[in-house]
Amino acid sequence: MATIDFGGVKEDVVTRKEFPLARARKVLKNETIAVIGYGVQGPAQALNLKDNGFNVIIGQAKAFQRDWNRAVKDGWKPGETLFDIPEAVQRGTVIQMLVSDAAQKRIWPEVKKHLNPGDALYFSHGFSIVYRDQTGIVPPDDVDVLIVAPKGSGTSVRRNFLSGAGINSSYGVFQDATGRAEERCKALGIGIGSGYLFPTTFEHEVYSDLTGERGILMGALAGVMEAQYDVLRKNGHSPSEAFNETVEELTQSLIRLVDENGMDWMFANCSATAQRGALDWRPKFKKAVAPVFKELYQAVKTGKETKRVLSVCGKRDYQERLDRELAAIGNSEMWQAGRAVRNLRPKTKAVAPKKAGASKPRGVSGRGSN
Repeated sequence: MATIDFGGVKEDVVTRKEFPLARARKVLKNETIAVIGYGVQGPAQALNLKDNGFNVIIGQAKAFQRDWNRAVKDGWKPGETLFDIPEAVQRGTVIQMLVSDAAQKRIWPEVKKHLNPGDALYFSHGFSIVYRDQTGIVPPDDVDVLIVAPKGSGTSVRRNFLSGAGINSSYGVFQDATGRAEERCKALGIGIGSGYLFPTTFEHEVYSDLTGERGILMGALAGVMEAQYDVLRKNGHSPSEAFNETVEELTQSLIRLVDENGMDWMFANCSATAQRGALDWRPKFKKAVAPVFKELYQAVKTGKETKRVLSVCGKRDYQERLDRELAAIGNSEMWQAGRAVRNLRPKTKAVAPKKAGASKPRGVSGRGSN
């Protein structure tokens, strides 16, 4: 472990230097990693592990034809590396539960039936274990229960792996049945291409993750963008001007400066007028939204949010409902303007990614250095 100072608070993290890919391969050399679900996180983690030289198979319900076909297209072979869920669980020694949270509840009885003593049950979200009173997912005592939670979407996990950057992940152990749980957990975290790993618990992961998704990462970001756009439009600004001042400048310029060196550095590299306004209005926005974040965190911690997810996302018509809700966003004037703005950007020559599953085993750095 490496001890890092995070603003005066020291934390132990696992970097690729302390836990290189060669060590991860040694820890998992006799393991078969069964990735259950080929929807969002499944493809990225499975392909990254495969490219890093691990033994990976896929478990996917054939009834979900889109995901099954995607797995086939990515190079997984039915009957060899692609199976239905029960057979994949039976063949695997590490069972990565990467279907949606609502689907985990649905498939759990079948998964549990095919677990073997000494298996590792792996999650990328603490949802099913922390809220087990709602999900019914109570692992048997003779399996390890692990979490590795990448701090990014499946698309970003794969894209950053191919670029060599990696996505940082949290990791933790809920149950150590074999005495090897922590080593397995770290090895899997390095295997999926994490930039570095930081310790968590299942509880901390799910509380922070659900708060973040509903808050600044997605819900709050979308809400404040819409609010500013609407105010500008109602005051006579054109769609192009309103969108550029609300979204385009943030995503194409300012957020990149924050990424490079932090918020203070971004402020310092903007005009004096922008600096003064941002510094004056920042505490007002913080005061306005702090009560909403407190309400949100309590809704997460008490299980209120989980109950809604399981209730709504588990319904048979959920995909149709979701499509309607997303279409309402996509068809709004703001995001129609966004589509037009993106089409007006100067075209740059894209670097074609490697064909999925076709690359040779590589180091997590993407340069074969480990």
